Amino acid sequence: MIKSKQILDEKDKRLRKKSVDVTFPLDKKYIDFINDSIEMLTLSQIEEEAKKYNLRPGMGLSAIQIGIDKRIFVIVLEVDEGKFENYIFINPKIISHSEEMIYVDGGEGCLSINRETKGIVPRYARLTTEFYDIDGNIKTLRLREELAIAFQHEFDHLNGILFIDKIDKNDPYKNANNMRAI
Repeated sequence: MIKSKQILDEKDKRLRKKSVDVTFPLDKKYIDFINDSIEMLTLSQIEEEAKKYNLRPGMGLSAIQIGIDKRIFVIVLEVDEGKFENYIFINPKIISHSEEMIYVDGGEGCLSINRETKGIVPRYARLTTEFYDIDGNIKTLRLREELAIAFQHEFDHLNGILFIDKIDKNDPYKNANNMRAI
């Protein structure tokens, strides 16, 4: 399992590095990252487990957040109480997106940002992604709402972008009336 102390802080310059594509078959260290991320993200969303292992709640983690500059990220989405769906994205691309923009009403968070932030992060409400699975098969998936936001957040990490970069410094709630809060 990935420990909180392994996750790079926003001050670490490696987070600003653009990640590179992975080649197949995957190296063991990338498979380990995927499996360890799924375990950590799942446990972090279960209150008693999060306390036990001293984990901040999170639903996504990019490889770059632990210093691996490869285009891989994992999302663990709680679909029902205690029931999770795991998403593994390798070398993802956004092939289309909605015009509708949304944002997280309470604000986005990030396991690499250990401070409170205020403001909205504009995100597409829906998108279609093309990516590889763990076996190197190309896949296409349509994402909506919360999953689309999580995807875009992690996708930004692959390009050295943090969510705080997308908040207008002078007007943190700029254009909120033109977007839908979820």
